[in-house]
Amino acid sequence: MLKLRGHHLFCLPGYRGMGYSKEYVENMTAWHQTLRNHPETWVQIVNGPDKLCEKYPNSGEYHCENENIYARDAAILKKMNLKVGDILTWKDIEDHIQKHINPSDILHVCETCSWRSYGVCQEGIQEILDGKGLREVK
Repeated sequence: MLKLRGHHLFCLPGYRGMGYSKEYVENMTAWHQTLRNHPETWVQIVNGPDKLCEKYPNSGEYHCENENIYARDAAILKKMNLKVGDILTWKDIEDHIQKHINPSDILHVCETCSWRSYGVCQEGIQEILDGKGLREVK
């Protein structure tokens, strides 16, 4: 079972192989492709650092414990009608995205995220809405 925090439910659809370090990218790519190839994978929603945070580089302030990140997690879970402790498949998460999310939500909920300016998260959400699922990352 993969443990994920709220904002990573928006990051995964937008993931395109970029990240904070080589180790982070390898970890994110592995989990992304697992979910892409096996959407029946179980996911538990957690409060705070998750399996993706494990490889965040230790270079000063620990981004994954920042109060703004916790606020983003909570806002995304509320918008998706999910809560900490929920256990569901990745396919169920995609269904929640389809029912509750618009690509423009990224502009507001993720306003302070440095990745927002790339536009990949909005593209990823749109691909989920179009029924395409997660794209392949090579």
